[in-house]
Amino acid sequence: MGIRTGEDYIQALKSRQPEVWMNGRKVTDLVNEDNFKQPIREIAKLYDMQHDSKYRDKITSICEETGERVSNAFIVPKNYDDLMARRELYDVWAEATFGLMGRTPDFLNVTVTSMASSPNFYNQYNSDWAENIKNYYKYIRDNDLFMTHALINPQVDRSKSSHEQKDLFTHLGAVEETTDGLIVRGAKMLATLAPITDEVIIYSFPGFKPGDERYALSFAVPIDTPGLRLMCREPMQDGKRPLFDHPLASRFEENDAVLIFNDVLVPWDRVFLYNNVDAANKLYSETGLSQNTHQNAARGLVKLKFAQEVASKVADAIGVDGFLNVQTQLGELVQSVETIRALLRTAENEYTIRSNGEAIPNPIPLETIRGILPKAYPRAIEVIQTIGASGLILPPTEADLNNPELAEDIDRYYGGRSGISGEERVRLFKLAWDLSGEAFGQRLVQYERYYSGDPVRKLGMFYSKHKRQTSFDMVDRALEEALDFKNKYPKNPV
Repeated sequence: MGIRTGEDYIQALKSRQPEVWMNGRKVTDLVNEDNFKQPIREIAKLYDMQHDSKYRDKITSICEETGERVSNAFIVPKNYDDLMARRELYDVWAEATFGLMGRTPDFLNVTVTSMASSPNFYNQYNSDWAENIKNYYKYIRDNDLFMTHALINPQVDRSKSSHEQKDLFTHLGAVEETTDGLIVRGAKMLATLAPITDEVIIYSFPGFKPGDERYALSFAVPIDTPGLRLMCREPMQDGKRPLFDHPLASRFEENDAVLIFNDVLVPWDRVFLYNNVDAANKLYSETGLSQNTHQNAARGLVKLKFAQEVASKVADAIGVDGFLNVQTQLGELVQSVETIRALLRTAENEYTIRSNGEAIPNPIPLETIRGILPKAYPRAIEVIQTIGASGLILPPTEADLNNPELAEDIDRYYGGRSGISGEERVRLFKLAWDLSGEAFGQRLVQYERYYSGDPVRKLGMFYSKHKRQTSFDMVDRALEEALDFKNKYPKNPV
């Protein structure tokens, strides 16, 4: 098939009927559902960019194996140039969505690519798993599919492991083996954009304990697999509000869903890991699966830069960017952006080659970004709220602007510094409020806080790994030199 067009993607959605529930009703027409219409258009636009002469050679390339053009997300990088070809895709798609859509197709496509490029990990446990993940990678590559994933267990009783829950299948687990495949039951969250994707892949972070064998799973199935139910959260926009009044929420809302597996059959050739606690605990660290951190960092940089620009433009529009307290807040945001940019470039320039020949960015700067963004992005939103103050919640609506009786008042009282009309300032402040005050914007904040897991635990894990890999050479040398000087000059040190 090769690279998709937006129309290819939309036609694929029309051909499927996953079991999707939202606000107590079953969604039967995804493409015409008000809550999904615009996000579908945004994803379709990304696919169309693959055919646009302005972008095609930047974000796609010819596959050596098939001779067909494929997304750069499916490149297994062997050198710096390959890494930067993938980075070009991350940048182009992130800028097209202002970094506000965290689950564009490149995210999980590069994830599966890295999993498939580590067959030795799977072979040490089960050669079928290695063959399955390689074949699955080829399938999504050759069909240019859009995937979601679900990694987290329901938050029922987090003090207990999976096998200790009151209900044996609160957490997703294997029920039985059949000749056709594995029967699974239970729930996983949080599947972003799940209703409008093609497939879902399941895998987990480390943390399995003896007794959790049935929950040690990794597999992929089509999103409309019988028995798979998608329970969507309440929409943060209804798809009917004017684009003028909600310029971001109306376009980039990413609905999230809990996936409930009601005795779903997973064919054996779609099983990548099963019934092995040791393999499940090592999957993340030993398969290159974490390579999506590169995409996350590139997207996060665009998103933070966008928030910084919004804060700066709000300040400029109302003439407060000359005040020192405002300048220090805006300067703080610029430095956060530049810190992320420098770390990202450092990770790329300090790439290494894994034993399988795959080039990977230095993980330490990328993990540092993952530690900074959960703090830097909420801070950017706080600065927008502080600078915009009450002005963020006061702008009139598009309907007000279209009323001739109100036009003079709006231009007089809602304008900005010299040259900024009432309408221009209203549009800017509505965009800023969408990003910083609406439910849509607050979901974006929560996403950045937790997209890579518990930030407290992640930082602790980061330090523990750093300590294992780092010596205290400088401290030891300082102590030894002090002792040497004391012995050499016991009474009259120079």
